[in-house]
Amino acid sequence: MSLFPLVAVLLIEQIWPLPYRQVVHEPLSRLARFLEGLFNAGERSHGLIAWLIAVGGLVLVVGSVHLALHFLNPLLAWLWSILILYLTMGFRQCSHYYTDIQLALRMDDLPHARKLLSEWRGRSADGLSSSDIARLAIEEALSASHRHVFGVLVCFVLLPGPCGAVLYRAAAFFAEVWGKRTDADAGGFGKFSQQAFAVIDWLPLRVTATGFAIVGDFEDAVYCWRTQADKWPDTQLGSGIGIVLASGAGALGVRLGMPVVEAGEIADRAEMGTGNEADVDFMQSAVGLVWRALLLWLLLLLLLGFASLVGS
Repeated sequence: MSLFPLVAVLLIEQIWPLPYRQVVHEPLSRLARFLEGLFNAGERSHGLIAWLIAVGGLVLVVGSVHLALHFLNPLLAWLWSILILYLTMGFRQCSHYYTDIQLALRMDDLPHARKLLSEWRGRSADGLSSSDIARLAIEEALSASHRHVFGVLVCFVLLPGPCGAVLYRAAAFFAEVWGKRTDADAGGFGKFSQQAFAVIDWLPLRVTATGFAIVGDFEDAVYCWRTQADKWPDTQLGSGIGIVLASGAGALGVRLGMPVVEAGEIADRAEMGTGNEADVDFMQSAVGLVWRALLLWLLLLLLLGFASLVGS
């Protein structure tokens, strides 16, 4: 049953947060550099081969180990699923930035809040107001909750064993590393990784947005999803993420997006959501929205599990 490994991982991560960079990001980065050096000749087809080896290989290895453990002892396969989910979900890997920014804003410590936001986003936050910081932090949090929680959850449930979780995390990683390169050396190498992840993420994006709408202001969430989502550029926070931001903003009743000053220049960004300016109180509301959506899908899995037991 998919529910038990998910609950176990959520509980474990609250006690022992995963050091994502050391355990996951750095090994995958080394693999990405190795495969790119081996296959990158600037063509999309070369990126396809590298992607199949990287993502397909990881899924095949994880799935094979799960199958072998299942034949030995189903409990071992269950523990293997917990380990893989722990490595792929990363629920708390970004939450410390969000919590610290929220605390800094409550204490009116704007310089510290700007510093934390800059470290989190990898871009200058000089000159940003309290509302700008809250707005950008909420955007990052909604995006991260999808990429590191809901997206993994959906794929984990749909595919056998932990294969779906590995597929989603690996595809997202290589789309980020290979797909966003614009230098001449990259050529068309990263195009397939972006296209593949857009296909994989199509359903999870809509599941996340639907969850936000159900547990928040449903009418505003659906309205913003329908009228604003396609205005968000795929270059900001990842392909298709406008669906999540529009639904989340509408569900919260807050305005996200909008132009901000970054590195001395005005970044023109579409407006997402309706209602009030973002502030520290909306940051707390966003945390509640994510947790309610997570509980919604866990409850649905529980009901489906009971239904299958009754049906059998």
